[in-house]
Amino acid sequence: MNPYNQYAQPMTGAQVRPDTNAFFRKVYAYMAGGLFATGVTALAVASSESLVNTILQNRILFYGLLIAEFIMVLAFSKVVEKLSTPAAAAFFFAYAVLNGVTMSIIFMVYTASSIASTFFVTAGTFGALSVYGYATKRDLTGVGNFAIMGLIGLVIASIVNIFLNSPMMYWLTTFVGVIVFTALTAYDTQKLKQFALANDADQQSKVALQGALMLYLDFINLFLYLLRLFGRRR
Repeated sequence: MNPYNQYAQPMTGAQVRPDTNAFFRKVYAYMAGGLFATGVTALAVASSESLVNTILQNRILFYGLLIAEFIMVLAFSKVVEKLSTPAAAAFFFAYAVLNGVTMSIIFMVYTASSIASTFFVTAGTFGALSVYGYATKRDLTGVGNFAIMGLIGLVIASIVNIFLNSPMMYWLTTFVGVIVFTALTAYDTQKLKQFALANDADQQSKVALQGALMLYLDFINLFLYLLRLFGRRR
C-alpha cells in the first residue's frame, strides 16, 4: 500500500523561483537510487535460502518488517525537516533497503523473467504518466482526491481479504490498485511541480527527497499490482 499521503507543505517566503527541471532531476535521481537499492536487496535476500526461510516461516518477523516500513514512511515527512540532507537521504535509502527485504518473497512466487518484463512495463507506464502530470495544464486535484479515497478503500478491502481470502476480492483490489496508482503518479508529479515553485533552491534537496519517496511508493505499488496481472507464477 501507499500510506504516504502527508505531502510537505509549500514553504513561504521564497525569493527566487527555482529551476523545476533541476528539482525533478534530483527527485528522479533519488527515486532511481531507491529502486536500485530495493532491487539489489531483494535479489540478495532471495538468493539466500536461509534468509528467505527465516522471513517466510516467522510471521512475527515478516509482519514486524511491514509495520516498521509503515512507521518509517509516516515518520519521514516529520523527521526530514529536523535532519541534515545526508541524514534524510540515509533514512530514505534505509527504507528502500528494508522494503527490498520484504519484496524478496516475490522471487519465490513469480518467475524472474515475468518480474523483469513487468518492471519494464511499469517503468514505461510510470514514465508516461509522470510526463503527463508534469506537462498538463489541467488541474489534477480532483483526480488526486478520487485516487486517495480509492486508496483508503483499497487498504481496507485488502485487510479484510486477508481473513476472507476471496479470489473475487483479490482481483477487484488488483484492478482498483492499478487505477489508483496510475492516477496518483500523475497527480503526485503535478503536486511536486507546485512544491518546486514554492521552495527556493536551498530548500529543494529535502523536498526532493520527500518527492522521491512519493514517486517511489507509486512506482513500487503500481509494479506489484501489475505483477499480479502479468506475472507468471512458479
